[in-house]
Amino acid sequence: MGARGVQSTIICAMRPVLSRVQMRAFDAQAIDRCRVPALVLMENAGRGATDILVRELLGDRAAGARVVIVCGTGNNGGDGLVVARHLLVRGAQPVVLVAGDVGRGSPDARANLDAWLGVGGEVRSLGPGATSQALAHAMGGGDVVVDALFGTGLDRPIEGWLGDVVRAMNALPAPRFAVDVPSGLDADAGVALGVAVKARVTATFAYPKLGLLTPNGANLAGRLHVVDIGVPPSLVVHVGESARLLEASDLAAWTERRAPSAHKTSAGHVVVVAGSRGKIGAPQLVARGAMRGGAGLATIATWADAATAIESHVLEAMTARIDAASLSASLDAILTGKDAVAIGPGLGLDDGARAVVEHVLSSYAGPMVIDADALTLFAGRPGALAAGKNAILTPHPGELARLLGKTASAIEADRFGAVRDAVGITKAVVVLKGAHTIVASPDGRVAVSPVACPALATAGSGDVLGGVIAAMACGLPPFEAACAGVLAHGLAGEAWSRAHGGADRGMLASEIADMLPSLPSEARG
Repeated sequence: MGARGVQSTIICAMRPVLSRVQMRAFDAQAIDRCRVPALVLMENAGRGATDILVRELLGDRAAGARVVIVCGTGNNGGDGLVVARHLLVRGAQPVVLVAGDVGRGSPDARANLDAWLGVGGEVRSLGPGATSQALAHAMGGGDVVVDALFGTGLDRPIEGWLGDVVRAMNALPAPRFAVDVPSGLDADAGVALGVAVKARVTATFAYPKLGLLTPNGANLAGRLHVVDIGVPPSLVVHVGESARLLEASDLAAWTERRAPSAHKTSAGHVVVVAGSRGKIGAPQLVARGAMRGGAGLATIATWADAATAIESHVLEAMTARIDAASLSASLDAILTGKDAVAIGPGLGLDDGARAVVEHVLSSYAGPMVIDADALTLFAGRPGALAAGKNAILTPHPGELARLLGKTASAIEADRFGAVRDAVGITKAVVVLKGAHTIVASPDGRVAVSPVACPALATAGSGDVLGGVIAAMACGLPPFEAACAGVLAHGLAGEAWSRAHGGADRGMLASEIADMLPSLPSEARG
């Protein structure tokens, strides 16, 4: 048994995502290989950040705005001083506060301090003796507060009086704008190092950083923008990358326009092995996701009593009964000639469900999306999933924690590391769901969704995602299918939110599926 042939890997225009070390190496390459002075990089970064600040938080009108800029003594503080100078030129009223000894800054930060003073700017120093009230008074009254305290290089907790500075920034009513990364955010793991600035907008430089593309990173960074620092993108090949950020144009590459001769069989047939007594909604959502995602046919394979209940609800999907007395034979008959399988949602955790999952895993050679109960059945023994030929695992953090014998908080503390561990053990493509969903492949490729849409936090959302990925797997290799499904699912959530006035709640899972059909043509322009 197995799926029909899938097309070869498609090269897409995903943007590189860098780690802390890779970003440091990128800067060094820009200086050494491209001969772009560090001061020029800092100038480009600060000017680009200013453009975003003015557009996003000042309504494109800098004149007269009071902007409080809290600088550290390192290069992130130097970036903040460039922002201050450019704001001054545009008619704003920047107030520069430096946390620490201004005379002990990095050479580039000191050069930009001199430039700031040279154009008539002033600096106030924030020292260890400042009380919370004094900090609040010094920072108060701004239309925007700029965080230029620490950048991507921070690898230790912010403690003591510097922690007080961060807490004072967070307590201000004005929106916060983070330069490169919110101070206190681990640029690799996305966790807060002690205490961290909570920004409304973040302007990061050259490339997105791993930590910004995590649920916690998204909470702290707010709206994320990437600033061009004037170095050719090709330079990244000399330093490597940790992941790639999916882009809407990638969906266009993965979902080419169909030929007029297309028919339901050529579009792919997905089998949804899911559902049980009292849990008949999940398989219907998977099937809906599959058909809205482009599959021409969907069959829900489940236990006889569940199939009878489902048949009164579905129109487009077919049903097939798993015979508990002749389980292997009935499953083989259902799976023969099918193009992809989605297994797990609502299937149950009893011995019968275990037998179904293990038989499908060992006998079906086509692409298989393994989710929900099918993952939980392998809790503590993830190596058994390596038996799947073309498996795509789609856990949320709790399911991945059970699978790996960890806690959900441990997974969230190092999402990229957890995904790499899971891929190494299971030899499968792994999709770790959440804000900025991660997709990782056994060949080392890692992709990250650009979407962190809170409206997607609704029951059944993951079921729809499993169906969409299965539909994509009818014509794409597992990694590409997972990426395409994750991207389409996220974009559908954003499209629903826009259609409902920017709503961040209230979406039904079936509505995610219903937003899918127009996305490929929109991505093609």
